[in-house]
Amino acid sequence: MTQVDETGLLVRDGAAFILQRDAGGTWVLELRRVPVDHVQKRVRVVGTLSDAGRVTVEGVSAA
Repeated sequence: MTQVDETGLLVRDGAAFILQRDAGGTWVLELRRVPVDHVQKRVRVVGTLSDAGRVTVEGVSAA
């Protein structure tokens, strides 16, 4: 699996959380806890790319 360390805008899409990547494109985030304080803000996401377009997130922090 590929390690991920990316920044972008964290947005909510229904029940899902999406990272609109600074590098272009989007990822669906698989989160253990909901980062409500970071929604609609620039964040850094660290985790593992589980399949095309999905990231298992280990951490979310302000960018």
